[in-house]
Amino acid sequence: MAASNAQSTAVKSYFKAPEGRYKLSYEKTHPAGLLHYSHGKVVTQVTLSQLKDKPVAPPPASSSFSSTSSVRNAAARLLGGVNGTRMLGFGGSNGTSKPSTANKVPASPAAAAAVTAHSPTAASHSPSVVSSYDGEGTYIIFNVGDTLFISDYNSRDKDPIKAIHFSSSNPICHAFDSDAKDDHDLLIGLNSGDVYSVSLRQQLQDPGKKLVGAHHYNKDGSLNSSRCTAVAWVPGGDGFFLAAHADGNLYFYHKNKDGTIDASLPIIKDQTQFSVTHAKSSKSNPIARWHVCQCPINSISFSADGQFLATVGRDGHLRIFDFAKEQLICGGKSYYGALLCCAWSPDGKYVLAGGEDDLVQVWSMEDRAVVAWGEGHNSWVSAVVFESCWTLPCSDGAEESTMYRFGSVGQDTQLLLWDLVMDEIVVPVRRCAPGGSPTYSTSSQSSCVDNVTSAGLLQSAPSRRDVPKLSPVVAHRVHAEPLSGVIFAKDSIITCSHEGHLKIWTRPCRTNSPAGNSDVPLESLNNNE
Repeated sequence: MAASNAQSTAVKSYFKAPEGRYKLSYEKTHPAGLLHYSHGKVVTQVTLSQLKDKPVAPPPASSSFSSTSSVRNAAARLLGGVNGTRMLGFGGSNGTSKPSTANKVPASPAAAAAVTAHSPTAASHSPSVVSSYDGEGTYIIFNVGDTLFISDYNSRDKDPIKAIHFSSSNPICHAFDSDAKDDHDLLIGLNSGDVYSVSLRQQLQDPGKKLVGAHHYNKDGSLNSSRCTAVAWVPGGDGFFLAAHADGNLYFYHKNKDGTIDASLPIIKDQTQFSVTHAKSSKSNPIARWHVCQCPINSISFSADGQFLATVGRDGHLRIFDFAKEQLICGGKSYYGALLCCAWSPDGKYVLAGGEDDLVQVWSMEDRAVVAWGEGHNSWVSAVVFESCWTLPCSDGAEESTMYRFGSVGQDTQLLLWDLVMDEIVVPVRRCAPGGSPTYSTSSQSSCVDNVTSAGLLQSAPSRRDVPKLSPVVAHRVHAEPLSGVIFAKDSIITCSHEGHLKIWTRPCRTNSPAGNSDVPLESLNNNE
């Protein structure tokens, strides 16, 4: 009996999906004996980054943080309007979306490194690093303890090619910008609240002991000492990015503006209200602060065109903002507990959210409501991500319908794959109370009370009887440890555990998959996207 139970819980090296068999190709991890645990362990996050061929280097630029004219113009627009209504113009790129595989990462000359109290150094045990990374390549970035690792995606070597040790804090989150107009394309958020932007290519080229050319923001937690929980580049934003913190605040930065200038912002007068405050000086960085909630923000995600921003937090709320207008437009509540992750569909029509209620909720931007609950996990949902969608032909002459494939991983060690066809989802008619309004479940609880009012824009969790149930097409135990990340790459699915062990699952023959006829871009979480 014991032997049969062991076999039933064993992690298999393959799993079957409707399009065919996924096989475990190889694994990535870290040198176990070389980790630094003096600052405590943190959950591993994973980012997939793609460098294109390096173009001819432009003339040397100043190493100062002075803004370019486009950045100054953007800052002037931000600072010149009325609070809550000023538009964020990004020079024509806003409102468009390009697949990450088509984006080029131009390079610029290396800048001098700024050595600070939190300046990380390459661990003395780091493997030898190839001196030239001018060509294209795909890399996996993941954090374990107080070390950030970079691994070659196309190599079967288990160990990373670079290890960067942070002597005074832990890296918590990171994000890569394939649209970067200069060399700084990688964001790193720390447990201390500090944020760095660096060039991934420069880190790979440099075999030394320092993080090369780092721009530093919120130095030593001078503006916000709570941990940085998530970072994200603004799509088409030409260097703008957001950093989320555990105190419920978001900060809006530009990577080329000096992050050491005093950018003190006024005290938030009413913690219960959503508010946006802009810096008084055009030289300030951050440019603005969003007070979102009174609890930690766990994840943030932009729609592909940068128009909308989704956040989820410890209070169990999914919040969706019109980013340009700086307005909260809608949102909902988890069935129980905190929400931990969120992600947008490629067309911006749906938002996924998962968390402590073991469910994956599908939020419709058209309906401004939850249109499906995904049931299949046996523990907290750690990460969700959409793959590219594809069109299904209809034999009866009706209009074509769109199928969405998305994935989720959780602390139950499972990878779940889901297929969503909205034409097949039938939303039950909600029962109305005598007053005429729909009835909602009152069982939704949260381990963190948040009183931020939103003028009725945030919905309560609907009764699970009133929302269609969605079942996964694949449920497979892919690790022996709780999972923290999942990435859809063009030729594989990457899964990541809390402890920093990664597995690369090769896709079936592409001709066997409905999605195989489309070019699937590199898509990562984040965001924990």
